[in-house]
Amino acid sequence: MNPSHVHFTRSRREFLCQAGGGFGALALAHLLGTGSASTATAAQSDKLISPLNARKPHLRPRARSVIFLFMEGGPSHLDTFDPKPALDKLAGQPIPDSFGQVITAMGEFKSPILPSPRKWKQYGESGLWISDWCPHVAECADDLVVIRSCWADGINHSTGVCQMNTGSILAGRPSLGSWVTYGLGTENQDLPAFVVMQDNPAQVINGPRNWGSGFMPALYQGVRMQGGSEPIPNLNTPEGITSAQQQAKLGFLGELNRRFAEAHPEQTELEARIASYELAFRMQAEAPEAVDLRRETQATKRLYGMDEPESATFGRMCLHARRLVERGVRFVQLYSGAGSKWDAHEYIEKNHSGLFRQTDKPIAGLLRDLKARGLLDQTLVVWGGEFGRTPMSEKGTGRDHNPTGFTMWMAGGGINGGQVIGETDEVGLHAVKDRLHVHDLHATILWLLGLDNMELVYKYKGRPERPTLNEGEAFRRITGAG
Repeated sequence: MNPSHVHFTRSRREFLCQAGGGFGALALAHLLGTGSASTATAAQSDKLISPLNARKPHLRPRARSVIFLFMEGGPSHLDTFDPKPALDKLAGQPIPDSFGQVITAMGEFKSPILPSPRKWKQYGESGLWISDWCPHVAECADDLVVIRSCWADGINHSTGVCQMNTGSILAGRPSLGSWVTYGLGTENQDLPAFVVMQDNPAQVINGPRNWGSGFMPALYQGVRMQGGSEPIPNLNTPEGITSAQQQAKLGFLGELNRRFAEAHPEQTELEARIASYELAFRMQAEAPEAVDLRRETQATKRLYGMDEPESATFGRMCLHARRLVERGVRFVQLYSGAGSKWDAHEYIEKNHSGLFRQTDKPIAGLLRDLKARGLLDQTLVVWGGEFGRTPMSEKGTGRDHNPTGFTMWMAGGGINGGQVIGETDEVGLHAVKDRLHVHDLHATILWLLGLDNMELVYKYKGRPERPTLNEGEAFRRITGAG
Protein backbone atom coordinates (compact mmCIF):
# COMPACT_ATOMS: atom_id res chain seq x y z
CA MET A 1 0.00 0.00 0.00
CA ASN A 2 1.29 3.43 -0.90
CA PRO A 3 1.73 5.35 2.40
CA SER A 4 0.79 8.59 0.67
CA HIS A 5 -2.74 7.25 0.20
CA VAL A 6 -3.26 6.47 3.88
CA HIS A 7 -5.44 9.01 5.71
CA PHE A 8 -4.83 8.85 9.46
CA THR A 9 -6.90 11.87 10.55
CA ARG A 10 -10.16 10.86 12.12
CA SER A 11 -13.05 13.27 12.10
CA ARG A 12 -15.07 14.04 15.19
CA ARG A 13 -18.02 12.17 13.74
CA GLU A 14 -15.87 9.10 13.08
CA PHE A 15 -14.44 9.31 16.58
CA LEU A 16 -17.89 9.52 18.18
CA CYS A 17 -19.30 6.77 16.01
CA GLN A 18 -16.39 4.38 16.72
CA ALA A 19 -15.74 5.15 20.39
CA GLY A 20 -17.33 2.77 22.84
CA GLY A 21 -18.87 0.55 20.19
CA GLY A 22 -20.63 3.47 18.55
CA PHE A 23 -22.35 4.83 21.63
CA GLY A 24 -20.63 8.16 21.02
CA ALA A 25 -22.88 8.59 18.01
CA LEU A 26 -25.78 8.99 20.42
CA ALA A 27 -24.13 12.07 21.86
CA LEU A 28 -23.51 13.41 18.37
CA ALA A 29 -27.13 12.80 17.41
CA HIS A 30 -28.25 14.65 20.52
CA LEU A 31 -26.02 17.62 19.68
CA LEU A 32 -27.25 17.76 16.12
CA GLY A 33 -30.88 17.15 17.07
CA THR A 34 -33.14 17.61 14.10
CA GLY A 35 -31.35 20.74 12.95
CA SER A 36 -30.93 21.44 9.27
CA ALA A 37 -27.70 20.61 7.51
CA SER A 38 -27.92 24.08 6.02
CA THR A 39 -25.00 26.30 6.90
CA ALA A 40 -24.42 29.91 7.72
CA THR A 41 -22.47 31.89 5.16
CA ALA A 42 -19.99 33.23 7.72
CA ALA A 43 -19.20 29.75 9.00
CA GLN A 44 -18.64 28.48 5.45
CA SER A 45 -16.12 31.20 4.74
CA ASP A 46 -13.99 30.36 7.76
CA LYS A 47 -14.82 27.27 9.79
CA LEU A 48 -12.62 28.18 12.71
CA ILE A 49 -14.01 31.69 13.20
CA SER A 50 -17.09 32.12 15.37
CA PRO A 51 -20.34 32.54 13.42
CA LEU A 52 -21.11 35.38 15.85
CA ASN A 53 -18.14 37.52 14.80
CA ALA A 54 -19.22 41.04 13.81
CA ARG A 55 -19.98 41.21 10.09
CA LYS A 56 -20.10 43.98 7.58
CA PRO A 57 -23.67 45.22 6.97
CA HIS A 58 -25.19 45.57 3.50
CA LEU A 59 -25.72 49.31 3.89
CA ARG A 60 -24.52 52.19 6.02
CA PRO A 61 -25.97 51.46 9.48
CA ARG A 62 -27.68 54.12 11.57
CA ALA A 63 -28.00 51.89 14.63
CA ARG A 64 -25.70 49.28 16.16
CA SER A 65 -28.20 47.61 18.49
CA VAL A 66 -31.91 47.31 19.27
CA ILE A 67 -33.92 47.38 22.50
CA PHE A 68 -37.44 46.09 21.77
CA LEU A 69 -39.94 46.96 24.53
CA PHE A 70 -42.73 44.44 23.96
CA MET A 71 -46.05 45.12 25.72
CA GLU A 72 -47.53 41.65 25.51
CA GLY A 73 -51.29 41.52 25.14
CA GLY A 74 -51.83 44.62 23.02
CA PRO A 75 -51.82 48.16 24.52
CA SER A 76 -54.56 50.55 23.40
CA HIS A 77 -53.33 53.05 20.83
CA LEU A 78 -56.61 54.97 21.26
CA ASP A 79 -55.74 55.82 24.86
CA THR A 80 -52.02 56.52 24.48
CA PHE A 81 -50.61 57.96 21.22
CA ASP A 82 -53.54 58.21 18.75
CA PRO A 83 -56.25 60.57 20.07
CA LYS A 84 -59.67 60.24 18.43
CA PRO A 85 -62.24 62.95 19.36
CA ALA A 86 -64.84 61.00 17.37
CA LEU A 87 -64.91 58.38 20.11
CA ASP A 88 -66.47 60.92 22.46
CA LYS A 89 -68.97 62.03 19.84
CA LEU A 90 -70.03 58.46 19.02
CA ALA A 91 -69.85 57.10 22.58
CA GLY A 92 -72.48 54.46 23.24
CA GLN A 93 -73.47 54.17 19.59
CA PRO A 94 -72.82 51.25 17.22
CA ILE A 95 -69.89 51.76 14.92
CA PRO A 96 -71.19 53.31 11.66
CA ASP A 97 -71.66 50.89 8.74
CA SER A 98 -69.22 52.99 6.72
CA PHE A 99 -66.35 51.40 8.63
CA GLY A 100 -67.30 47.96 7.31
CA GLN A 101 -67.74 44.65 9.06
CA VAL A 102 -65.56 44.34 12.14
CA ILE A 103 -64.16 40.88 12.89
CA THR A 104 -62.16 40.31 16.07
CA ALA A 105 -61.05 37.31 18.10
CA MET A 106 -64.59 37.28 19.52
CA GLY A 107 -66.16 37.07 16.05
CA GLU A 108 -68.27 39.77 14.38
CA PHE A 109 -68.18 42.73 16.69
CA LYS A 110 -71.13 45.18 17.00
CA SER A 111 -70.69 46.58 20.50
CA PRO A 112 -71.05 50.33 21.06
CA ILE A 113 -68.19 52.80 20.83
CA LEU A 114 -66.19 53.22 24.05
CA PRO A 115 -64.93 56.78 24.67
CA SER A 116 -61.45 57.43 26.01
CA PRO A 117 -61.33 59.08 29.44
CA ARG A 118 -57.74 60.15 28.89
CA LYS A 119 -56.47 63.71 29.10
CA TRP A 120 -54.27 64.64 26.15
CA LYS A 121 -51.52 67.23 25.78
CA GLN A 122 -48.98 68.23 23.18
CA TYR A 123 -45.37 67.75 24.23
CA GLY A 124 -42.00 69.03 23.13
CA GLU A 125 -41.14 71.33 20.28
CA SER A 126 -42.71 68.76 17.96
CA GLY A 127 -46.10 69.00 19.69
CA LEU A 128 -46.76 65.25 19.77
CA TRP A 129 -50.11 64.35 21.31
CA ILE A 130 -49.64 61.91 24.20
CA SER A 131 -52.09 60.89 26.92
CA ASP A 132 -51.79 61.18 30.68
CA TRP A 133 -51.01 57.46 30.89
CA CYS A 134 -47.46 58.21 29.68
CA PRO A 135 -46.34 61.40 31.48
CA HIS A 136 -42.67 60.43 31.69
CA VAL A 137 -42.28 59.13 28.13
CA ALA A 138 -44.17 62.23 26.98
CA GLU A 139 -41.27 64.36 28.21
CA CYS A 140 -39.11 62.55 25.62
CA ALA A 141 -41.54 63.41 22.80
CA ASP A 142 -38.92 65.02 20.56
CA ASP A 143 -36.99 61.74 20.48
CA LEU A 144 -40.01 59.66 19.41
CA VAL A 145 -41.32 58.65 16.01
CA VAL A 146 -44.93 57.63 16.61
CA ILE A 147 -46.14 55.22 13.92
CA ARG A 148 -49.95 55.32 13.98
CA SER A 149 -50.54 53.19 10.90
CA CYS A 150 -49.31 49.73 11.87
CA TRP A 151 -51.26 46.64 10.90
CA ALA A 152 -50.84 42.89 11.22
CA ASP A 153 -52.48 39.59 10.28
CA GLY A 154 -52.74 37.94 13.70
CA ILE A 155 -56.16 38.34 15.22
CA ASN A 156 -55.43 36.48 18.46
CA HIS A 157 -52.46 36.56 20.80
CA SER A 158 -50.76 33.41 19.57
CA THR A 159 -50.68 34.50 15.94
CA GLY A 160 -50.13 38.18 16.73
CA VAL A 161 -47.19 37.67 19.07
CA CYS A 162 -45.73 35.10 16.68
CA GLN A 163 -45.90 37.50 13.74
CA MET A 164 -44.53 40.52 15.59
CA ASN A 165 -41.56 38.40 16.67
CA THR A 166 -40.95 36.21 13.62
CA GLY A 167 -42.80 37.85 10.73
CA SER A 168 -45.24 34.96 10.37
CA ILE A 169 -48.46 33.98 12.14
CA LEU A 170 -47.25 30.37 11.88
CA ALA A 171 -44.66 28.97 14.26
CA GLY A 172 -41.25 27.71 13.17
CA ARG A 173 -39.50 30.73 11.71
CA PRO A 174 -36.50 32.55 13.21
CA SER A 175 -37.21 35.57 15.39
CA LEU A 176 -36.25 39.08 14.36
CA GLY A 177 -33.47 39.07 16.95
CA SER A 178 -32.11 35.85 15.46
CA TRP A 179 -32.07 37.35 11.98
CA VAL A 180 -30.21 40.39 13.29
CA THR A 181 -27.68 38.15 15.05
CA TYR A 182 -27.25 36.02 11.93
CA GLY A 183 -26.80 39.09 9.73
CA LEU A 184 -24.50 41.18 11.93
CA GLY A 185 -23.00 38.93 14.59
CA THR A 186 -22.01 40.62 17.83
CA GLU A 187 -19.45 43.13 19.00
CA ASN A 188 -18.82 41.24 22.25
CA GLN A 189 -17.87 37.58 21.97
CA ASP A 190 -18.14 37.16 25.75
CA LEU A 191 -21.86 37.96 25.99
CA PRO A 192 -24.90 36.66 24.11
CA ALA A 193 -25.72 38.60 20.97
CA PHE A 194 -29.46 38.40 21.68
CA VAL A 195 -30.90 38.67 25.21
CA VAL A 196 -34.52 38.37 26.41
CA MET A 197 -36.04 39.42 29.74
CA GLN A 198 -39.58 39.34 31.09
CA ASP A 199 -41.20 41.02 34.07
CA ASN A 200 -42.86 38.04 35.73
CA PRO A 201 -42.58 34.23 35.78
CA ALA A 202 -45.67 33.65 33.61
CA GLN A 203 -44.97 32.20 30.18
CA VAL A 204 -45.08 34.60 27.27
CA ILE A 205 -47.58 33.45 24.66
CA ASN A 206 -45.79 30.84 22.47
CA GLY A 207 -42.93 30.68 24.96
CA PRO A 208 -39.29 30.55 23.80
CA ARG A 209 -40.34 30.21 20.15
CA ASN A 210 -40.70 34.00 20.16
CA TRP A 211 -36.94 34.36 20.50
CA GLY A 212 -36.01 31.06 18.88
CA SER A 213 -33.84 30.60 15.79
CA GLY A 214 -36.31 28.41 13.88
CA PHE A 215 -34.55 26.55 11.10
CA MET A 216 -31.25 28.38 11.70
CA PRO A 217 -28.61 27.03 14.11
CA ALA A 218 -29.50 27.37 17.79
CA LEU A 219 -26.52 29.69 18.19
CA TYR A 220 -28.67 32.57 16.90
CA GLN A 221 -31.53 32.20 19.38
CA GLY A 222 -32.11 34.58 22.27
CA VAL A 223 -30.73 33.88 25.73
CA ARG A 224 -33.22 34.57 28.49
CA MET A 225 -32.06 36.47 31.56
CA GLN A 226 -34.03 36.27 34.79
CA GLY A 227 -34.02 37.83 38.24
CA GLY A 228 -32.27 36.49 41.30
CA SER A 229 -28.68 35.50 41.97
CA GLU A 230 -28.24 33.78 38.60
CA PRO A 231 -29.67 36.07 35.86
CA ILE A 232 -28.51 33.71 33.12
CA PRO A 233 -29.62 30.12 33.90
CA ASN A 234 -26.99 27.38 34.15
CA LEU A 235 -24.17 29.89 33.79
CA ASN A 236 -22.35 29.28 37.06
CA THR A 237 -19.82 26.47 37.13
CA PRO A 238 -21.17 23.43 39.02
CA GLU A 239 -19.66 22.79 42.42
CA GLY A 240 -16.58 20.61 42.28
CA ILE A 241 -15.62 21.65 38.73
CA THR A 242 -12.51 23.81 38.50
CA SER A 243 -11.69 26.36 35.84
CA ALA A 244 -8.85 24.14 34.65
CA GLN A 245 -11.27 21.24 34.15
CA GLN A 246 -13.63 23.47 32.17
CA GLN A 247 -10.77 24.67 29.97
CA ALA A 248 -9.58 21.11 29.43
CA LYS A 249 -13.04 20.05 28.24
CA LEU A 250 -13.21 22.95 25.82
CA GLY A 251 -9.71 22.24 24.58
CA PHE A 252 -10.68 18.64 23.83
CA LEU A 253 -13.85 19.74 22.04
CA GLY A 254 -11.83 22.31 20.10
CA GLU A 255 -9.41 19.66 18.86
CA LEU A 256 -12.27 17.41 17.72
CA ASN A 257 -13.87 20.44 16.12
CA ARG A 258 -10.78 21.25 14.07
CA ARG A 259 -10.44 17.66 12.85
CA PHE A 260 -14.07 17.56 11.84
CA ALA A 261 -13.80 20.90 10.03
CA GLU A 262 -10.81 19.72 8.04
CA ALA A 263 -12.48 16.49 6.97
CA HIS A 264 -16.00 17.89 6.37
CA PRO A 265 -15.79 21.51 5.24
CA GLU A 266 -19.40 21.41 4.00
CA GLN A 267 -20.92 20.66 7.42
CA THR A 268 -20.82 23.40 10.05
CA GLU A 269 -23.95 22.89 12.13
CA LEU A 270 -21.97 21.18 14.89
CA GLU A 271 -19.51 24.08 14.93
CA ALA A 272 -22.38 26.41 15.77
CA ARG A 273 -23.47 24.21 18.66
CA ILE A 274 -19.96 23.95 20.09
CA ALA A 275 -19.48 27.69 19.68
CA SER A 276 -22.47 28.15 21.98
CA TYR A 277 -20.77 26.00 24.64
CA GLU A 278 -17.60 28.02 24.31
CA LEU A 279 -19.62 31.24 24.63
CA ALA A 280 -21.14 29.93 27.86
CA PHE A 281 -17.65 29.39 29.26
CA ARG A 282 -16.56 32.92 28.35
CA MET A 283 -19.76 34.34 29.82
CA GLN A 284 -18.84 32.92 33.21
CA ALA A 285 -16.22 35.65 33.43
CA GLU A 286 -17.94 38.52 31.59
CA ALA A 287 -21.67 38.20 32.33
CA PRO A 288 -21.56 38.61 36.13
CA GLU A 289 -20.02 42.07 35.74
CA ALA A 290 -22.45 43.02 32.97
CA VAL A 291 -25.51 42.30 35.11
CA ASP A 292 -24.13 43.65 38.40
CA LEU A 293 -26.31 46.70 39.12
CA ARG A 294 -24.43 47.46 42.35
CA ARG A 295 -22.05 49.47 40.22
CA GLU A 296 -24.82 51.90 39.29
CA THR A 297 -25.43 55.07 41.32
CA GLN A 298 -28.59 55.61 43.34
CA ALA A 299 -29.40 58.57 41.07
CA THR A 300 -29.34 56.27 38.04
CA LYS A 301 -31.55 53.71 39.78
CA ARG A 302 -34.06 56.45 40.68
CA LEU A 303 -34.04 57.58 37.05
CA TYR A 304 -35.26 54.10 36.10
CA GLY A 305 -37.90 54.03 38.84
CA MET A 306 -36.12 51.35 40.83
CA ASP A 307 -36.86 53.19 44.08
CA GLU A 308 -40.62 52.72 43.58
CA PRO A 309 -42.19 49.28 44.17
CA GLU A 310 -44.44 49.33 41.10
CA SER A 311 -41.75 50.27 38.60
CA ALA A 312 -38.75 48.58 40.22
CA THR A 313 -38.92 45.33 38.23
CA PHE A 314 -39.23 46.85 34.77
CA GLY A 315 -36.78 49.57 35.77
CA ARG A 316 -34.21 46.89 36.59
CA MET A 317 -34.82 45.27 33.20
CA CYS A 318 -34.36 48.58 31.38
CA LEU A 319 -31.13 49.29 33.25
CA HIS A 320 -29.87 45.81 32.37
CA ALA A 321 -30.74 46.56 28.73
CA ARG A 322 -28.65 49.73 28.76
CA ARG A 323 -25.69 47.91 30.32
CA LEU A 324 -25.94 45.15 27.72
CA VAL A 325 -26.04 47.37 24.62
CA GLU A 326 -23.27 49.43 26.18
CA ARG A 327 -21.18 46.24 26.09
CA GLY A 328 -21.95 45.36 22.49
CA VAL A 329 -25.02 43.13 22.80
CA ARG A 330 -26.87 43.41 19.50
CA PHE A 331 -30.54 42.79 20.34
CA VAL A 332 -32.32 43.06 23.71
CA GLN A 333 -36.02 42.33 24.09
CA LEU A 334 -37.97 43.21 27.24
CA TYR A 335 -41.44 41.74 27.80
CA SER A 336 -43.86 43.78 29.89
CA GLY A 337 -46.99 41.98 31.04
CA ALA A 338 -45.68 38.49 30.28
CA GLY A 339 -48.68 36.20 29.96
CA SER A 340 -50.71 38.79 27.95
CA LYS A 341 -51.30 41.09 30.92
CA TRP A 342 -51.98 44.03 28.54
CA ASP A 343 -55.01 42.17 27.17
CA ALA A 344 -57.77 44.45 28.51
CA HIS A 345 -61.08 42.92 27.39
CA GLU A 346 -62.62 44.54 30.45
CA TYR A 347 -61.60 47.11 33.04
CA ILE A 348 -59.06 48.68 30.72
CA GLU A 349 -58.79 51.69 33.02
CA LYS A 350 -57.49 49.57 35.90
CA ASN A 351 -55.43 47.28 33.65
CA HIS A 352 -53.55 49.89 31.65
CA SER A 353 -53.18 52.34 34.54
CA GLY A 354 -51.31 49.73 36.56
CA LEU A 355 -49.12 48.60 33.68
CA PHE A 356 -48.13 52.13 32.73
CA ARG A 357 -47.17 52.82 36.35
CA GLN A 358 -44.86 49.83 36.02
CA THR A 359 -43.29 50.82 32.69
CA ASP A 360 -43.61 54.54 31.92
CA LYS A 361 -40.89 55.89 34.21
CA PRO A 362 -38.40 53.07 33.47
CA ILE A 363 -38.80 53.54 29.71
CA ALA A 364 -38.33 57.30 29.97
CA GLY A 365 -35.31 56.68 32.20
CA LEU A 366 -33.86 54.34 29.58
CA LEU A 367 -34.26 56.96 26.84
CA ARG A 368 -32.73 59.71 28.98
CA ASP A 369 -29.85 57.54 30.16
CA LEU A 370 -29.00 56.34 26.66
CA LYS A 371 -29.06 59.93 25.44
CA ALA A 372 -26.89 61.23 28.28
CA ARG A 373 -24.28 58.54 27.58
CA GLY A 374 -24.22 59.17 23.83
CA LEU A 375 -25.81 55.77 23.16
CA LEU A 376 -29.26 56.76 21.88
CA ASP A 377 -28.01 57.70 18.42
CA GLN A 378 -26.67 54.18 17.95
CA THR A 379 -29.41 52.28 19.83
CA LEU A 380 -32.83 51.83 18.27
CA VAL A 381 -35.57 51.62 20.92
CA VAL A 382 -38.87 50.11 19.75
CA TRP A 383 -42.13 50.12 21.76
CA GLY A 384 -45.37 48.27 21.05
CA GLY A 385 -47.36 45.07 21.29
CA GLU A 386 -48.74 42.49 18.89
CA PHE A 387 -51.74 44.71 18.00
CA GLY A 388 -53.91 47.52 19.37
CA ARG A 389 -57.45 47.67 20.74
CA THR A 390 -60.84 48.32 19.15
CA PRO A 391 -62.81 51.58 19.39
CA MET A 392 -65.84 49.49 20.43
CA SER A 393 -66.29 48.35 23.99
CA GLU A 394 -66.14 44.80 25.22
CA LYS A 395 -68.04 43.92 28.38
CA GLY A 396 -68.71 47.63 28.73
CA THR A 397 -65.31 48.50 30.22
CA GLY A 398 -62.68 47.06 27.89
CA ARG A 399 -61.56 46.83 24.27
CA ASP A 400 -61.03 43.82 22.00
CA HIS A 401 -58.03 43.01 19.77
CA ASN A 402 -57.41 45.26 16.78
CA PRO A 403 -54.72 44.21 14.27
CA THR A 404 -56.02 46.44 11.44
CA GLY A 405 -54.71 49.70 12.87
CA PHE A 406 -52.48 50.38 15.88
CA THR A 407 -49.50 52.37 17.11
CA MET A 408 -45.86 51.64 17.79
CA TRP A 409 -43.07 54.09 18.40
CA MET A 410 -39.33 54.16 17.83
CA ALA A 411 -36.56 56.33 19.25
CA GLY A 412 -32.85 56.75 18.64
CA GLY A 413 -30.97 54.67 16.10
CA GLY A 414 -30.55 57.50 13.60
CA ILE A 415 -34.24 58.28 13.16
CA ASN A 416 -35.70 61.78 12.97
CA GLY A 417 -37.52 62.17 16.30
CA GLY A 418 -40.55 64.30 17.04
CA GLN A 419 -42.72 63.13 14.17
CA VAL A 420 -45.88 61.15 13.51
CA ILE A 421 -46.03 58.63 10.69
CA GLY A 422 -49.32 57.50 9.19
CA GLU A 423 -52.92 57.70 10.28
CA THR A 424 -55.83 55.53 11.28
CA ASP A 425 -59.41 56.33 10.35
CA GLU A 426 -61.71 58.60 12.34
CA VAL A 427 -62.27 56.06 15.12
CA GLY A 428 -58.85 54.37 15.03
CA LEU A 429 -60.04 51.08 13.57
CA HIS A 430 -58.10 50.83 10.29
CA ALA A 431 -54.71 52.18 9.20
CA VAL A 432 -55.43 54.40 6.20
CA LYS A 433 -52.29 56.44 5.42
CA ASP A 434 -48.68 55.24 5.10
CA ARG A 435 -49.79 51.79 6.23
CA LEU A 436 -46.92 49.76 7.68
CA HIS A 437 -47.39 46.02 7.96
CA VAL A 438 -45.29 44.02 10.41
CA HIS A 439 -43.03 43.10 7.48
CA ASP A 440 -42.47 46.81 6.78
CA LEU A 441 -41.70 47.44 10.45
CA HIS A 442 -39.17 44.60 10.48
CA ALA A 443 -37.66 45.78 7.20
CA THR A 444 -37.30 49.27 8.67
CA ILE A 445 -35.58 47.97 11.81
CA LEU A 446 -33.19 45.88 9.70
CA TRP A 447 -32.50 48.82 7.37
CA LEU A 448 -31.61 51.07 10.30
CA LEU A 449 -29.10 48.40 11.32
CA GLY A 450 -27.64 48.36 7.81
CA LEU A 451 -29.37 45.16 6.63
CA ASP A 452 -31.41 44.81 3.45
CA ASN A 453 -34.33 42.52 4.22
CA MET A 454 -34.23 41.08 0.69
CA GLU A 455 -30.46 40.52 0.75
CA LEU A 456 -30.42 38.86 4.17
CA VAL A 457 -30.79 35.23 3.06
CA TYR A 458 -30.47 31.87 4.79
CA LYS A 459 -30.58 28.74 2.65
CA TYR A 460 -32.89 26.14 4.17
CA LYS A 461 -33.43 22.87 2.32
CA GLY A 462 -32.30 24.57 -0.87
CA ARG A 463 -34.77 27.43 -0.49
CA PRO A 464 -33.66 31.05 0.10
CA GLU A 465 -35.39 32.25 3.27
CA ARG A 466 -35.64 35.94 4.19
CA PRO A 467 -36.72 37.62 7.45
CA THR A 468 -39.78 39.28 5.93
CA LEU A 469 -40.92 36.34 3.76
CA ASN A 470 -40.00 38.14 0.51
CA GLU A 471 -42.23 41.07 1.49
CA GLY A 472 -41.86 44.36 3.31
CA GLU A 473 -40.17 47.63 2.49
CA ALA A 474 -38.16 49.87 4.82
CA PHE A 475 -39.85 53.17 5.58
CA ARG A 476 -36.85 55.36 4.90
CA ARG A 477 -38.62 58.61 5.67
CA ILE A 478 -38.27 57.68 9.33
CA THR A 479 -34.78 59.20 9.19
CA GLY A 480 -35.94 62.27 7.31
CA ALA A 481 -34.66 60.81 4.02
CA GLY A 482 -36.85 60.90 0.94
